[in-house]
Amino acid sequence: MQFNSYEFILYFLPITVLLYFLANKIKPVIGKLVIVVSSIVFYSMGKISMLIYLGISILINYTSALVIKKFKIKNKALLALPIIVNVVLLFYFKYYNFTIANINIFFGKEFALKNIILPLGISFYTFQQIAYVVATENENLENNDIIDYLAYILYFPKLIMGPIIDPVDYISQLNQNERKKANLTNITTGIKIFSLGLIKKVLLADTFAKAVSWAYTNIDAITSMDCILLIVFYTFEIYFDFSGYSDMAVGVSSMLNIDLPMNFDSPYKAISIRDFWKRWHISLTKFLTKYIYIPLGGSRKGMLFTYVNTIIVFLVSGLWHGANWTFILWGGLHGLFSCFDRMFEKAEEKVFMPVRWVCTFGVVSVLWLLFSTQTVEQWKSILFKILLMQNTAVSDGMVESFNLAENQFIYNVLGLNFLPTNVRGFNMLIFILVASFVCFVPENNYKKRNSLNVGSLLLSAIAFIWGVLCLGAESTFVYFGF
Repeated sequence: MQFNSYEFILYFLPITVLLYFLANKIKPVIGKLVIVVSSIVFYSMGKISMLIYLGISILINYTSALVIKKFKIKNKALLALPIIVNVVLLFYFKYYNFTIANINIFFGKEFALKNIILPLGISFYTFQQIAYVVATENENLENNDIIDYLAYILYFPKLIMGPIIDPVDYISQLNQNERKKANLTNITTGIKIFSLGLIKKVLLADTFAKAVSWAYTNIDAITSMDCILLIVFYTFEIYFDFSGYSDMAVGVSSMLNIDLPMNFDSPYKAISIRDFWKRWHISLTKFLTKYIYIPLGGSRKGMLFTYVNTIIVFLVSGLWHGANWTFILWGGLHGLFSCFDRMFEKAEEKVFMPVRWVCTFGVVSVLWLLFSTQTVEQWKSILFKILLMQNTAVSDGMVESFNLAENQFIYNVLGLNFLPTNVRGFNMLIFILVASFVCFVPENNYKKRNSLNVGSLLLSAIAFIWGVLCLGAESTFVYFGF
């Protein structure tokens, strides 16, 4: 089940919120069970067989946490064992075939690939499992209650695509008495944030996705200008897709009185790659910093090790996103640019701010292209076509991707039909301008979530109605594949 579906919006969500608060009136533990059961239903609607893999992960990690807690284990090798098991399981499902395929290529072998189905959300819930085990090892959890653990791991707003939340933070909120009763302000805030996230996904992300899909379908015929637009459109697509999901997750969780962490802070306003990673997928950045960068020594062992640790973290980030050399290159290049930022920090501060922003946005956009291409060679061929700049025309297919029924309806109502008729690519231009405004001008939705004035509520109402009307064809979120 996805957030952008009639089943979720009209049935699952309202029923779950209602049952949760009714159950809390009877007994708080029943409310927790509502979260657990509803999360299992939510997850199984994607593919019920996926529950087997999730169940195995739960059994291994909860048993490990109990053993660590009961026997007060301090041996580092034993403490590392459940974390290693999590990593091995993630490696098997996500990287086994990738590894075997590359062994066959580089060493001329013919090892058979396995028919492995990637469990939905495994990248996210594996990191959550590691966080829970480490919190147990550090004695940060007062107890290892099975219901609290299941509610944390299975919590449906963040189960499949995050944001990644610390177990201590989540469980403490879950057990606060003042959060057991329905809160009208939180529900209103939740509906507002959910609606804004929904319109990001179904109107902006999905429309840009149509243009991106057309470009790859006609990859041999697209012009140099099409390639430039492909980079820009995918940059917008992945942002509105993932930040839209994160907004919806925060909104749904707010209705249940649980605060999820901010995952985005206007990342395309960043003026350096390091600044970008303080704004993009913030919960992942914090996780990698806490569980990889700092244990490796962080910046405490001299400049050389700081750079090495940075590269390692970004390579892990790339691999975490997917089993392809495109992701590894993406992570490695982000790591290198982050090191360059640190090396030349003083010099960069003297550069005119808009120039820094343009350079950062350009680098981020070109590297995002690696996420959408199938191979590194395809990525290079697109960039090479841009460098040659042999054809500056925009193809009709690219332009027509933005001709939506909603556009025509608005033109009819406002009497503006002459605009798209006389200006080629007018709809495409409107989408570029709107996307640019949303990315570069207003403050982040998360920071403004408590603003419930008439204007924001009216905007949310329009976004909700428009978003629901756009649900005719449910589309998958980009990060579902990661």
